[in-house]
Amino acid sequence: MKIALFVTCLGDVLFPDVGKATVRVLERLGHEVVFPTDQTCCGQMHVNTGYQQDALGLVRHHVDVFEQAIADGVEAIVAPSGSCVGSVRHQHAVVAERAGDERLAARA
Repeated sequence: MKIALFVTCLGDVLFPDVGKATVRVLERLGHEVVFPTDQTCCGQMHVNTGYQQDALGLVRHHVDVFEQAIADGVEAIVAPSGSCVGSVRHQHAVVAERAGDERLAARA
């Protein structure tokens, strides 16, 4: 399976060994791991601290980056952070809806 690694901003900056270990495990299981280099923060910190409007650009960028990964053949996206995955899965569409961007909400 071709898997995109969503490493998360905190993982990238504070705990880079976690991302490396995630790649090792996935490759040991026989998967091809790709790293979308344009990925940035998903916006969780902004949303959780009340800055939803500021998170909108990050949400849009995150959706763009990982939609492109899927278009490039990625079958799954893996992240070594439950809170970031929870934010993407449960908050991104809400942020887009509150901003009045129904198309982004659907994509998210």
